[in-house]
Amino acid sequence: QVQLVESGGGLVQTGGSLRLSCVVSGGTLGNYGMGWYRQAPGKEREFVIGSTWSGATTSSADSVRGRFTIARDNAMNTVYLQMNSLKPEDTAVYYCAASSKGSSRYSYWGQGTQVTVSS
Repeated sequence: QVQLVESGGGLVQTGGSLRLSCVVSGGTLGNYGMGWYRQAPGKEREFVIGSTWSGATTSSADSVRGRFTIARDNAMNTVYLQMNSLKPEDTAVYYCAASSKGSSRYSYWGQGTQVTVSS
């Protein structure tokens, strides 16, 4: 059973940076497309950025383009979300998700990590 565990969230000031990590267990990272989503209080979960199983960035939300990047270390079975120039509107619980090779559907989800950006 594939399990995802996020870490690295916390409190940061506007303009600051954070790097989230997502460790994948029970499977080989190279076999999965990976994505990051977020959910702010009172809002629906939204897609942030994704990566194919080969490591290419698939797409990113307009609101984070140019500020957030996704990277993966297959040897460490870990995916990263680098967040720069953070804004208060980036405050949310961030989730990583995995999709099996050949599928566009994210089938596995982590428990989430809180990111709070103070103004």
